[in-house]
Amino acid sequence: MASQKITPFLWFDTQAEPAARFYTSIFKNSKILNVTPGPNGSAMVVNFQVEGQELIALNGGPTHRLNEAFSLVVNCHTQEEVDHYWTKLIADGGTESMCGWLKDKFGLSWQIVPVQLGRFLSDKDPQRAGRVMQAMLQMKKIDIATLERAHQKS
Repeated sequence: MASQKITPFLWFDTQAEPAARFYTSIFKNSKILNVTPGPNGSAMVVNFQVEGQELIALNGGPTHRLNEAFSLVVNCHTQEEVDHYWTKLIADGGTESMCGWLKDKFGLSWQIVPVQLGRFLSDKDPQRAGRVMQAMLQMKKIDIATLERAHQKS
């Protein structure tokens, strides 16, 4: 079904369909593409898109769990975007981590990253980049204004 060359495949115990519906409710350009029923009538496989990126969710049972070794990065242009995705993704049982990382209520790890962060961290002035890195290391949710102040500090 997927038309892209590489498609992330997410293993869930029994939450594939609720997870896919949760993700597609948060991002504007998103939709459920197909739900393949399993032997007991509930979803076995859910094909969906999040911001045009195709993903597959499987109800594979409790054998394997999602962990921080795999995450999805959300590139944000404004603090409002950062706040929106952060708040929605940690709702109802998600957990905050450090440096823009969080885990949603289904156990999927996300990085909510302002695009400014990459630009600041790659500054040719190592002191400026270092100040931004130190500021980011103190944050859970990334605050763009704090990064800008660290970058501009003389």
